[in-house]
Amino acid sequence: MLDVCLLGCGGMMPLPYRWLTALMTRFNGSSLLIDCGEGTQIAIKEKGWSFKPIDVICFTHYHGDHISGLPGLLLTMGNADRTEPLTLIGPKGLERVVNALRVIAPELPFELKFIEITQPEEIIELNGYRLKAFRVNHNVLCYGYTLEIDRAGKFDLERALALDIPKQYWKYLQKGETVELEGKTYTPDMVLGAPRKGIKLTYCTDTRPTNSIRENAKGSDLFICEGMYGETDKDAKASEYKHMTFYEAADLAKTAEAKELWLTHYSPSLTWPEEYMEAVREIFPNARAGKDGMTAELTFLEE
Repeated sequence: MLDVCLLGCGGMMPLPYRWLTALMTRFNGSSLLIDCGEGTQIAIKEKGWSFKPIDVICFTHYHGDHISGLPGLLLTMGNADRTEPLTLIGPKGLERVVNALRVIAPELPFELKFIEITQPEEIIELNGYRLKAFRVNHNVLCYGYTLEIDRAGKFDLERALALDIPKQYWKYLQKGETVELEGKTYTPDMVLGAPRKGIKLTYCTDTRPTNSIRENAKGSDLFICEGMYGETDKDAKASEYKHMTFYEAADLAKTAEAKELWLTHYSPSLTWPEEYMEAVREIFPNARAGKDGMTAELTFLEE
């Protein structure tokens, strides 16, 4: 199961009722944060989640509304006596930008590990999931992310018994491990069926619609996408500033055949996103206006 929480859905500036951009996921004891806008710590506290399991922080890009909350978060982690390393992932320039912000957080009791994305698409395997960064189209270098959790094929009891594989080793084969025993080698494919559908989450913000988004969001269980403007007369402004309208995001969700769409990263002038959702759902019926603290549990399909 993957827990997903949209901590903040505001763009540009925090508002009394809307924190800046941040998304948090939890899987198998590990927590991942995508972006860390001002107010992220408060949003985590309001949700009742913990800073401690956060072991990866990804950044889409380095505009202030996406990274300005980082120094304070690092200090909070340090004050909680954290000693485990923290992995930071982001576009080229990550280490330089973070070290500049750390002028106000110079001493930390834990190591920072940097993974800088330099290619149009990069895949990173960690903590039992696969993270793919893909370049989008903003006025600075910017990436979207997909998080995928694979699911192995179903265990075939009859095959395991027919091959006389000792029962105490079945659990290792189910986990994808190879077992060597008394000169014999047992591999997972000997007892597992074809891989089953896993879990897929796609997140992108601060971008025009791109083919990279359509391709990488394909078949997502949840697609969280920027909707900077809901007003129907904002097309030119969205194009000029490299952002998206609600309707462009809905069209991406439709062509990507996502299961569900959450809109996020609203303009500060957009006070009530829900009033535009009827028109959005005419394009993509399973669309929701994101709200701070909105949560989903993505699970494997029942069989």
